[in-house]
Amino acid sequence: MSTKLKPFRLKTISKYAKTHSLKILDIGSGSHSSTITKKWLPECHYTGVDRDVSYDNTAEDIQNMDAFFQLDLTQLDFSKIPNDYYDVIIMSHVIEHLHNGDKVLPLLFSKLKTGGLFYIEFPCETSATFPSKKETLNFFDDDTHVRIYSIKEVANIFMSAGFKVKMAGKNRSWINIALMPIKIFLQYITKGYVRGGVYWDYYGFADYLIAEKG
Repeated sequence: MSTKLKPFRLKTISKYAKTHSLKILDIGSGSHSSTITKKWLPECHYTGVDRDVSYDNTAEDIQNMDAFFQLDLTQLDFSKIPNDYYDVIIMSHVIEHLHNGDKVLPLLFSKLKTGGLFYIEFPCETSATFPSKKETLNFFDDDTHVRIYSIKEVANIFMSAGFKVKMAGKNRSWINIALMPIKIFLQYITKGYVRGGVYWDYYGFADYLIAEKG
C-alpha cells in the first residue's frame, strides 16, 4: 500500500508513534474511520466514541471497533473511558460541532498515557470566507458547525496542560490538488455535482495540530 494514500492524520501520527500496536481512542468514529485505521494500523486496538455507533458506518466498520463508548461530548462526562490508557487520541472534524470544545479537550487529556499523542483537525478560521459548495467548503455550509476555533486557541489549551506541540498547520496534499481536475470531472459524471471536499486541499480548509502529553 502506498503511503501516499494513507490518510493525513495517520501519516502524521506515524511520524511520532513509537510502535504500530497502538491503543487508539477515536473521538467521532463515524465515516468508516475504524476500517480505515485498521487498514493502515492493523495491530492497533481501536476504541470509538460517538453519539451513535452506526453513524455513517457499515457492519464491517462496527466489527472493526475493539470497543465503543456512546457519549454526548457536550455533557462533559467521560468517566466510562479509562484514564492513562491510550497511546493516541484522534479528534478529526469534531470540535467545530461543540460549543464547549475548550472544556471537552482538557477532560480527554487524562485518557492519554504520559508520552501519548493527541491529533486534532478542524476547519480553519478563513473557511468562513470560502465559496459555498455542496457537502461543505464554507464553514457555514454545515449547519451543525457551531463554533470556529483557531490553531492559536487550540494550541494554548494543549500547552496550558503541559503538552508539547509537535507540529501544526494545514492538512494539504499536493497530490490531491493535482488530481482535482480528474475528481471534478468524475463527480460531475457520477453525481451531477462536485463535493466540497474535493476543494479542501486547494483552499486549505482544514487546520491540524499534534501534541505529546508531558
